[in-house]
Amino acid sequence: METLSPDVVLDLEYFFELSPDMLCIAGDDGYFKKINSAVSNTLGYSKEELFGSPVNTFIHPDDREITAQKHNTLRKGEPLLNFENRYIAKTGEIIWLSWTFVPIIRDKLVFAIAKNITYKKQIEEFDRISLILAMINDDHKQRFKTGQNNVNAKALIIPKLKVNAKVNHEPSPLDQQWLSNFESTVRKYVGRLDLTLHMISDELALSERQLYRRVDRILGITPNKLVRIIRLQLAWEAIASGKYRTVAEISSLAGFKSRAHFSKLFKEVYGIDATELM
Repeated sequence: METLSPDVVLDLEYFFELSPDMLCIAGDDGYFKKINSAVSNTLGYSKEELFGSPVNTFIHPDDREITAQKHNTLRKGEPLLNFENRYIAKTGEIIWLSWTFVPIIRDKLVFAIAKNITYKKQIEEFDRISLILAMINDDHKQRFKTGQNNVNAKALIIPKLKVNAKVNHEPSPLDQQWLSNFESTVRKYVGRLDLTLHMISDELALSERQLYRRVDRILGITPNKLVRIIRLQLAWEAIASGKYRTVAEISSLAGFKSRAHFSKLFKEVYGIDATELM
């Protein structure tokens, strides 16, 4: 059997290390055997930490069962394409990954390539919440026009709504970084009831008009709606932390002026009363 020359092997190692995608080889024992720098850079752990614990350790607890089921497919020698699951970065951030697995039964190894699709998932969530907020607004307008509080306006407008129809692409790395800065700014001041777009635009060194244009270009929504989305996500995170005991605390923490308004929005977006989660 023909073997690769040392130069070719070196080139493959170079490719493996510099690939922007996460490349890894895992053993049948559930441990990483080889990873490239993208794995460490994405998850924030050192290579020693990643090699020292089972792969399952880094997977989001809610995704471990489905991941284990998919691995049973790999044991049969069948490749797995476009499998999505969540990992927990060292910072605590949730990282969405899309995997392609190729099992090597002879060597009891799995070759895997993963793409970071966190922003894709985040944009999908922005779009979902934006749609619901638009439905609430349109529902309010419909009720006002008809004067009939028992009219289910949402059922009438759902087929017509496509909030982000003009946005069908993933943000560029530059836009992703800018959105991260926007979110960081909102989170920095989120508890302040007097948070304004002027404060945010000053922090980002933009005029308010530029702020509107950039958010609209990237997401197809207004900055005010994006702020509300971030507030709701912060409220969900605060409830999940288990550190708070009342809806009033959560509402205040997320920067909502009215507890009743917050409760309504939360129920519409997440389909459950905040009090039930508490």
